[in-house]
Amino acid sequence: MAISLNSDPAVSWKAYEKHIFRFAFVYFILQAVPLDWKYYKHLFSVNWLNPTFADLFNISRYTPQFFRQATSADFWGLNTLADWLIVALIAVIAALVWYFLENRKRIQPNYPDLYYLLRVILRYRLALGVIAYGLIKFFPLQSPYPSLSNFNTDYGDLSAWKIFSLSLGVAPTFEAVLGGLEIFAGLLLLYRGTTAIGAFIVIIFHGNVFLSNLAYEGGEAIYSLYLLHIAAFLFLHDAGRIINLFSLNKPTQPDGYKPIYTHAWQRKLKIGLKSAFVFIFVFVFGYKTYAASKARPYHYPVTPGLSGAQGLYDVSEFSRNGQLHPYSKRDTLRWQDVVFEEWATLSIRTAAKVEPWLGGIETIHRNDKDRLYELAGTTSRHYYHYHVDSASNTLHLENKNPNYLDDRFQLHYERPDSTTIQLSGVDSHGDSLRVVLHRLDKKYLYEEAKKGGRRGGLIL
Repeated sequence: MAISLNSDPAVSWKAYEKHIFRFAFVYFILQAVPLDWKYYKHLFSVNWLNPTFADLFNISRYTPQFFRQATSADFWGLNTLADWLIVALIAVIAALVWYFLENRKRIQPNYPDLYYLLRVILRYRLALGVIAYGLIKFFPLQSPYPSLSNFNTDYGDLSAWKIFSLSLGVAPTFEAVLGGLEIFAGLLLLYRGTTAIGAFIVIIFHGNVFLSNLAYEGGEAIYSLYLLHIAAFLFLHDAGRIINLFSLNKPTQPDGYKPIYTHAWQRKLKIGLKSAFVFIFVFVFGYKTYAASKARPYHYPVTPGLSGAQGLYDVSEFSRNGQLHPYSKRDTLRWQDVVFEEWATLSIRTAAKVEPWLGGIETIHRNDKDRLYELAGTTSRHYYHYHVDSASNTLHLENKNPNYLDDRFQLHYERPDSTTIQLSGVDSHGDSLRVVLHRLDKKYLYEEAKKGGRRGGLIL
């Protein structure tokens, strides 16, 4: 039964239990079953003969949305608590209509069957969500290894969420263990007999995820709460029996409900749908995630940067409008150091405070300039996506931070030797620049420790 945790059809449902179930049924169906046309537009646009990692991950991320305007990169977005309120209001109205129709004998619903159907839908919705997130942790993608710019950013210039993510990124084995636990919980949810165990693991795991997002100001608090409240509803079904058996030491009856299939095709359809789910969202999705991890984490751009330029550069000379700016920790106009990443990102550290981008929502972007993980939560560096015009030796720079979208300019570059880059041009404010960069042969403690092995010494 839905509320007293006994689904035996021989047990009659009390009136108040039916009232609560009517609301819960409509509410959770609206939460779990996609009703947004954009979802189906994306679903039918997927090449199912060769789906991409991003296609499958985005399918797993659906939540009902009423207030947030989705972008091309995040086409239905994440819901908010305001969306939940709208869903709840619709569920209240639908439950009242349901009660009116049932009271007038217009409908005679079978509550045990509806409860079973609701649990099946929620089991697979929750399994899809946790398996998707488990895979991007198991093949460490969600928190990638820090970039060169991240290694050259002061600890105090990073947001709490970014520090948390970078800390997980330097421990890929631990990240993989967390992902394996999520995948295991998701697989348990696919079977009715192990649903309570899987739901309990999700409650513990995503309860921690929810609190971590609140503590570290991450962007996944609402989505983790979304998965958490579905898991809590599923676990509620067996909670009474578990408490009686393990805490109160009372005799406990197993779940007495068993679905009855009147036609052979119904059982075959059930087996076929479950097999398709496991094949697509476990094996195919798993393989695609593995392949993505062997290429490059989706958080980082893929376009190669200026050939042979990767590294940290000291700004040995800096002139603005013909005026030389000597090195100073307080000069907000002068560049202090520059990092060329392996990909087409150039980051510049200055003494001026940068308004950070604090978005922490897990989104897979197709365009390099939209991949903002590397700059997220940083207050001392400007990150530029650049295009190289090798014919004219020109870099076309575009600030990736959404708070500085007008910051675009061009710089002519010269490379007199393998460790020096000379830049000249006009910035977005119309000021002329001349900058001389010298690459530093800097060693990083964490990477040197890895070279030395677990028991080896540091090579500095």
